[in-house]
Amino acid sequence: MLQNMFEHKPTLSFEVFPPKKDGDFESAFQVMDALGKLSPDFISVTYGAGGSRAGKTVEIASYIRNTLGIDAVAHMTCVGSRKEDLLRIAGELKRHNISHCLALRGDRPKDMSDEQFASRDFAHANDMMDFLREHTDLHMAGACYPEKHFESFSMESDLNHLKRKQEAGAEFFISQLFFDNDYYYSFLEKAARKGITVPFCAGIMPITSAGQLGTTVTLSGSSIPKALANLIAAYGDNKEDMRKAGIDYAIRQIRDLQENGVNDIHIYAMNKPKTTAEIVAAIYR
Repeated sequence: MLQNMFEHKPTLSFEVFPPKKDGDFESAFQVMDALGKLSPDFISVTYGAGGSRAGKTVEIASYIRNTLGIDAVAHMTCVGSRKEDLLRIAGELKRHNISHCLALRGDRPKDMSDEQFASRDFAHANDMMDFLREHTDLHMAGACYPEKHFESFSMESDLNHLKRKQEAGAEFFISQLFFDNDYYYSFLEKAARKGITVPFCAGIMPITSAGQLGTTVTLSGSSIPKALANLIAAYGDNKEDMRKAGIDYAIRQIRDLQENGVNDIHIYAMNKPKTTAEIVAAIYR
């Protein structure tokens, strides 16, 4: 089981996403093949807002688990899911030999009305975890936010929610992406004082284009340190130079984490095996 793996060695894991179109599955499988050659301990697979691509998540996760022989962690969100939806997805995961999920509240779908949002079965991820623990045999991971969730009014409140996730059955946590390691070190200290004892995976996303700051990074709520801002200002107009500089920043960030005793690394691979391979080669050579 994954939770036991953390006790014996440093771990390396990736996050990928399923294709938006059914016709793109062949290329998606090729991406998984390339990432699989990097020997990650597990690969997590996202799906769309409200579970809109849950079936595709299962298909990709099944390929990772059953064809590549790598542990797969399927994302499950509850913001747009009823209890019966979660039980159906859990049943599909079990049929495909997938035993782990990353339990998330998820982002509110754009077409979800206020009435639907107010009447959802699960208000928070820990509520879903309680349900899954009672009604399924899934092993669960949870998400954490080194700079606190953007909806939390304080880090203390966020840590209380994190402790509740542990109590609800989270066996390890995967962090939101961050670019300033000092935030992560401070977060780990605060989590330990709160009595959170399960392992943490540090979420690292290489910024290979200036446009990423306007999309994924902005949505994550992660702060942009001066070093990264300077890098983007210097190289953002040159596609290849920006890519190289972003990869170098991620490598230096991971090396600093490792030098400070953080050895469980989760790379937001963005379905880019070449970029991921360059990072892995640099930090594990």
